[in-house]
Amino acid sequence: MKRFIARRLMQGVVLLVMVATIVFFLGRLTGNPVDLMLPEDATAEDREALIKTLGLDGSLLDQFVVFVVKAVQGDLGNSIRMKQPAVQAFFDRLPNTLIIIPWALLLGMVAGIPLGVLAALNRGGLLDRFAGTVAVLGVAMPSFWLGVLLIYVFSVELGWLPSSRMGGPEHFVLPVITLGTFLVAGFMRITRSAMLEVMESEFVKLARIKGLAESVVIWKHCLRNALIPVLTLWGVFVGNLITGAIVTETVFAWPGIGRLTYEAVIYRDFPLLQAVIILKSILILSINLGVDILYAYVDPRIRLA
Repeated sequence: MKRFIARRLMQGVVLLVMVATIVFFLGRLTGNPVDLMLPEDATAEDREALIKTLGLDGSLLDQFVVFVVKAVQGDLGNSIRMKQPAVQAFFDRLPNTLIIIPWALLLGMVAGIPLGVLAALNRGGLLDRFAGTVAVLGVAMPSFWLGVLLIYVFSVELGWLPSSRMGGPEHFVLPVITLGTFLVAGFMRITRSAMLEVMESEFVKLARIKGLAESVVIWKHCLRNALIPVLTLWGVFVGNLITGAIVTETVFAWPGIGRLTYEAVIYRDFPLLQAVIILKSILILSINLGVDILYAYVDPRIRLA
């Protein structure tokens, strides 16, 4: 088991190095932040001074070496626009993202799991086709399109809910629905597939032969076993929510790490962009490592894979 964890840790470190390298060079493709920071009447001397102040006066390779040396020491630099350590800016915004993720997960599980069970019980029927349509729409609809549609209907036309910013409980509704719609589709499809597989197993047939009530067979024997793959994928969904919140937070002007990432790109804030992507990667890798370890405990064959 220790070798398995050590191997996964090494793979995570290699992946993190690759992510940091890619985000460093790709970030420079967005342009020079000096162009956005200087006034129109700035002189060439002002430009050179600002470039030197920001540490952008060396070659790209020199800047990369400085970035790597500081990153190894835990220093991911200061945000150019916010004038504060990029790591601190990330952790200041992180709670705003984490506060909506549990609600999106709850929506996905409360709506998706029962719908998946009902679809499996009515395989090929009208309810199954309805659930399949919901799953296709949930996966196919782009988050920005769904968010704009919800704002138009519930904020502009009906005036029931606010369209942006953080505030009271009513501010959570539209962002949570936008984030959770994909999860409803995901949980529904996984639950349906798992239920169909369990319902064909020998122990379920034996339970029916013993004369147990159909409700006991379905909810106690089938659903309990069908939830195992659903729960193990829970960690994967959390990772997808953390990374996928960029569009939702941008549409609803939600001040989380998703919107922070968008702002870092728009304002060409290289240190902030690098810090956000690297710290997000660490979060995702940690979640996946935890899921892998749980898998290995549940199924020892995975340790040898």
